[in-house]
Amino acid sequence: MCTNFKHQPAADGSVAVGRTMEFPDVLPWELSVLAADYVGKSEAVANAESWTAKYGVVGIGAFKPQWIADGTNTAGLSGHLLYMPGHATYYSPRNDGSDIGILESLGFLLGTCATVAEAKAAMATLNVVDFTPKEVPVPLPLHIILFDKDACAVVEFHPDGMVITDNPVQVATNAPFIDWHLTNVGNYLTQTPTLPKSVEIGGTTFEPLGQGSGFAGLPADGSAPSRFIRVLADVRFAQQPKDEHDLLMDCVRILHNFDIVPGTVMEDSPMGVMPEMTMWSTVSNLTGHQYLFNTQTDPLWYSIDLATTDFTSSRLVAFPTDGAFTSLTV
Repeated sequence: MCTNFKHQPAADGSVAVGRTMEFPDVLPWELSVLAADYVGKSEAVANAESWTAKYGVVGIGAFKPQWIADGTNTAGLSGHLLYMPGHATYYSPRNDGSDIGILESLGFLLGTCATVAEAKAAMATLNVVDFTPKEVPVPLPLHIILFDKDACAVVEFHPDGMVITDNPVQVATNAPFIDWHLTNVGNYLTQTPTLPKSVEIGGTTFEPLGQGSGFAGLPADGSAPSRFIRVLADVRFAQQPKDEHDLLMDCVRILHNFDIVPGTVMEDSPMGVMPEMTMWSTVSNLTGHQYLFNTQTDPLWYSIDLATTDFTSSRLVAFPTDGAFTSLTV
């Protein structure tokens, strides 16, 4: 379970993307930095995709810096791997230098591309094969969401081939495929942030019971279709922030609407039935070149300034663990 969105731009032109990662606690997530000149090669097959980066990347991954599930680069492109159970068909190797594993794709795209258009063109040259590193204890049925300040695209792996779709609503969740989600939007066109008008029935006038009644019928469960509609409502009706600070704060507010209380969503895994949790959430500031994150064990939000990040080496960095709750004397 993951929820991904672009907020409407602030009045000063700032643009930011939010994302949650809901998953059982089975991966050793850490911050990842990929060097601006990172030389990459897929481990999926012997004759696989290789590349040399042009942009520094900051994100979140596990085991190796290049295995990232979420990130942004110094050019203002962000990329996000979201879970797609039952809706990700990877392909047989071509052994022609184009093969790559899904967990390696963001390192390639964010390292070499500056825009969604460039990333779409680069993605079309790849053949995504079934590669789950031995370190990863769970299957990886995933799709890719890409954002720059102007556009959003969704990359999916259908049985008959990879499909890259421009995403007009610029929100995403999980299965099924994006075309189904966009069709489903038509079921929720009456949502409104204003109160419904009173109605007279049999000579009696019925009034709305309180603020928020215009969202009656908005789905509240944790399924991907329901979260898609809920986050679209948040993004669609959110007031325009006046500046970058307000934009980032609004992204944080939207993200926390999707936090999972441990125990309320249970998932079968190779380790047994486990609770899904909001392991971490991120905000990619595409115009201000920041990467913000919050983790399941720490209530604070942290901000990484890409302009001052050392991109001369690739590395994993442990999440901070000293946030706790800030003491205040009153």
